[in-house]
Amino acid sequence: MDIRAIAMGVAFAVMWASAFTSARMIVADAPPLTALAIRFLISGAIGVGVAAWMGQSLRLTRMQWTATAVFGLCQNALYLGLNFVAMQTIEASLAAIIASAMPLLVALGGWAAFGERVRPLGAVGLIAGITGVGLIMGARITGGVDLYGLTLCILGVLSLTAATMAVRGASSGGDFLMIVGLQMLIGSAALAPAALLLETWEVNWTLALGAAFIYTTLIPGLAATWVWFWLVNRIGAVRAATFHFLTPFFGVAVAAVLLGEALGALDALGVAVITLGILAVQLSKQAGR
Repeated sequence: MDIRAIAMGVAFAVMWASAFTSARMIVADAPPLTALAIRFLISGAIGVGVAAWMGQSLRLTRMQWTATAVFGLCQNALYLGLNFVAMQTIEASLAAIIASAMPLLVALGGWAAFGERVRPLGAVGLIAGITGVGLIMGARITGGVDLYGLTLCILGVLSLTAATMAVRGASSGGDFLMIVGLQMLIGSAALAPAALLLETWEVNWTLALGAAFIYTTLIPGLAATWVWFWLVNRIGAVRAATFHFLTPFFGVAVAAVLLGEALGALDALGVAVITLGILAVQLSKQAGR
């Protein structure tokens, strides 16, 4: 893993983690599913257009089309759709912490579903990560967190976990920006009917809404996803996933700075434990290869 890959990995973690704060700002003034469908339509059109200009092809392999469809539905429509709705009632920092558990769930699912060996360091990391999530959940539930929003976040991260396990290795083959753009368009198409059926067009037009929407569309939506595919292709999925250990910290930090969200002592302890747990799991996977 060279300096460029490390820099891109940290950049990915910052962009990915900041999406929860910008999403929280958007849903404060706009219907969540409608805003997300429009965001994906714009991001997808830009991604496909730029990819075509760069000479990338729509002729993807069968594995790439599978990954595009699965992630378009599971990551963009389900995972992010559920999170956008949830953040109407829960804080961005909590949503970011729940989402950061995805690498732990992938490792746990690999062991439970496929019998994959978990090395001692990985087992310690899983126990630590689950303990950290338990600390935060217990503190938030006791403090009166909205259980409906919390449940939506949990369902979202389970959807993303299932998608990640289903399409392992499907990001190889190039044309990354085209794949990202198509994923966005699939997500938009899946969300649009739900938005029309469940929501009304009630928008409070503010400068904060406009800035958050543009940022979310271009940075976490398009740039972060492209960087993720670039990392997976350059250093492999296992090493790339190591950078997810940074997202709990960055997610909480960005929400604290921009939204003024406060953390209790158990929250801070839980974030630290989850961060170390994710790192331990990923390092154990690297050691096993």
